[in-house]
Amino acid sequence: MNSPLSLLRRYFMKNYQAKSLDSKHFKLTQADTEIGLLEYESWFSFKAEIILANHHRYAVQPKGFWGTTIEVKDQQEQVLLDFKMNWKGQILIRTLFGGQEDYYILKQKGLLRSTFVLLHGEETELLSLAPDFKWTRLNFDYELVASDALEQLPGKELLLLTAIHCANYYLTMMTAAAA
Repeated sequence: MNSPLSLLRRYFMKNYQAKSLDSKHFKLTQADTEIGLLEYESWFSFKAEIILANHHRYAVQPKGFWGTTIEVKDQQEQVLLDFKMNWKGQILIRTLFGGQEDYYILKQKGLLRSTFVLLHGEETELLSLAPDFKWTRLNFDYELVASDALEQLPGKELLLLTAIHCANYYLTMMTAAAA
């Protein structure tokens, strides 16, 4: 028998999967349809490339001397979004899709803080990302559940892949801080 939550997810939310192909490549799919790839330059690098299924490419690069802000740029070097971690351990994301500026927060949620959520403003939950650590590969896969509100956003594919990068960024920063 299906629980009310599973029925809600089936009818009102979209499920995505992000599989790490190795330590540098993540493939995002939805119902076996490829949405895009997140390819890191090297292991534990913040520099990456996002390649959508329509073959559009976006550079993900740290900005400035300390590299605390990360920018996502199109092929014309136009910044489409950027993000940085705040002192609360949240990642603040600013999008500039279609000339419209908007803000999101990615933070950990849950009793054991094992899930990330993407919020619009302080309250509206758009996306949850549940990391699944694969001991045999020493990598994470992610299960993503998107709300209907996220599905309506312009640039949602880029935002989904950026959210994966942000979760990886967060986990890398926390690993480095603990070492």
